[in-house]
Amino acid sequence: MANKQMKITVVGAGTIGLSFAALHLTKNTDCTVTIFDTRQDLQQYVQQTLPGYLVDVDHDACMRRLSFSSKLEDAVKDAAIIQEQGPENPAFKIDIWPQIERHAPKDALLWSSTSGIPASQQSRDMQDKSRLVIVHPFNPPHIMPVLEVVPSPETSQVVVDRTMEYWRKHDRSPVVLQKECTGFVANRLAFALYREACSLVTQGVVSVEDLDEIVQTSMGPRWTVAGPFKSYHAGGGEGGLKSFMDKIGGTVQGCWDASEEDIRKGNISVGGGWEAHICRQTDAAYGVVDTADRDTKTRKVLEAVKN
Repeated sequence: MANKQMKITVVGAGTIGLSFAALHLTKNTDCTVTIFDTRQDLQQYVQQTLPGYLVDVDHDACMRRLSFSSKLEDAVKDAAIIQEQGPENPAFKIDIWPQIERHAPKDALLWSSTSGIPASQQSRDMQDKSRLVIVHPFNPPHIMPVLEVVPSPETSQVVVDRTMEYWRKHDRSPVVLQKECTGFVANRLAFALYREACSLVTQGVVSVEDLDEIVQTSMGPRWTVAGPFKSYHAGGGEGGLKSFMDKIGGTVQGCWDASEEDIRKGNISVGGGWEAHICRQTDAAYGVVDTADRDTKTRKVLEAVKN
């Protein structure tokens, strides 16, 4: 993996694919990146869009290490890493991995950046199921440090170890999940908070803007330096998390019970009648979000925490 000019192939030129391409190009200056996608305007689209991801780096030097391919077999040939960001569709992923496996080097790392389709499902038709592992980012991956590495029961430990080694070397914070689960961990946590937020707004307890303000000025700053377990462990003082639960466990349980009841009564499920109200309120509050401003502020927060 220390070879000069390591070839990395990115399959899929969507938002996540381009973000990962930018991450490799900026963090691994000894690599080249080949992008495979079936869109007709691939080269023009990437050359127009990718520079927006290349911040505070030598843009021209990065772009010189970038190439394009319209044929999968050419794209994966001689690649050390193949990272797939295709449609979030099981049939697509089950179909493409045997093709990649057929044409890629035998020791190439095979990664999928899926948000929820496990490696055990994607690898169904592969000859060697031990080669595939999930590398799930928190969007956008060229900024957010965490990567969830999710092996299937058949994934080789060598593949996991090499994957962890690569990302640690290139300034990411990979975490290996001990077993597959729907949505992995980051999405499960994020969507649990999102569901509760939708429930509270739908009930008329709080507005979209005010709920965002509460999160940004309470949990937001706290969670940049300590996750929920460490935070509540600190909140318990000398007795730690046990003391915290002894003191306010009744309130915790009351919130859990009320949440379940409110979500059930409000039918807070995808496609429910509450969605139109929430979407109208959010659109009125924010219109089109300036993601460049969001990314700049996120970088500053991460840099402050690192220091």
